[in-house]
Amino acid sequence: MTTQPRAAIFIVLLTIVLAGCDNTAPQSAAELETAADILLKAESAAVAGLPAELTMQRWARSCAACHVTGIAGAPRTGFRDEWAPRLAQGKEVLLKHTVEGKGKMPPLGYCAACEKEDFVAMIEFMADAQLGGEL
Repeated sequence: MTTQPRAAIFIVLLTIVLAGCDNTAPQSAAELETAADILLKAESAAVAGLPAELTMQRWARSCAACHVTGIAGAPRTGFRDEWAPRLAQGKEVLLKHTVEGKGKMPPLGYCAACEKEDFVAMIEFMADAQLGGEL
């Protein structure tokens, strides 16, 4: 099965499963297409053997469930305006919220195997921004 059909199937299933949980699931074809594009970008990075392969696979298994569609108020991947208030808090606060959990986001964001470097890479990917500085 190619990447595109897998991503499309994932998006459809994710939307069906999560639509009843929260009213922030994608409502339009354009939102679903954007979500599919994000998943394709993450999956193509993982299968291309790029240095971030493992991190992107972890992102697809953990963060994507909420951060592609905005379920439970999660800032959506690639939407800088939704990430801006969080980025303004600084990297240390973002990492603290990721590790400890905040609001509806569980501790470690469903990625118990992730290290701080993984979280930084995933946040940078989702926020389309560079956090910079030392960990």
